[in-house]
Amino acid sequence: MFILLAIPLGILVGYALGGNLDRLAAMHFRWGGLAIAGLLVQVVLFTEAVGSVVGRDLGAVIYVASATAVLIAVVSNARLPGIAILAMGATLNLAAILANGGIMPTTQAALDAAGLSDRPGLSNSAVVADPALAPLTDVYALPAWFPLANVFSIGDVLIGLGVAVLLASGMRRPRRPRPSA
Repeated sequence: MFILLAIPLGILVGYALGGNLDRLAAMHFRWGGLAIAGLLVQVVLFTEAVGSVVGRDLGAVIYVASATAVLIAVVSNARLPGIAILAMGATLNLAAILANGGIMPTTQAALDAAGLSDRPGLSNSAVVADPALAPLTDVYALPAWFPLANVFSIGDVLIGLGVAVLLASGMRRPRRPRPSA
């Protein structure tokens, strides 16, 4: 969700810094297919039709595997600007998910603030009574009136920030090496 907000923000900042969208095409992202596949698995997994068939136990395994795949792809691009921030956010999220048996915990208060409900079946965020690593879980919410209202974690914020930095930096003209004195 934060990625969807971070993309236009990163592009706007990139333009404000004199960047050009065409320069993003020159950016080489290793293992991009793995990252996209991992994210697509999560999108499909958390649909009501697939989630109800897969169930919580297998769903948790698939969720952890897909999040791990995305993290591997991200870390393999550590040389790119913003990736360290993005990787830290993904690591924090994965830690919270692993510590809670393959579920990203949230609170009923956060769901209510976002105008969501704790739906039965498989979801990327579920109310957990006493979550491990509670400060790293989806305890924050964008209010229901906000476009794309949802619950989120500090890891999500870091992922979004990393994406925005990556895009804005990628749009800028490459720096020329300074002549040696």
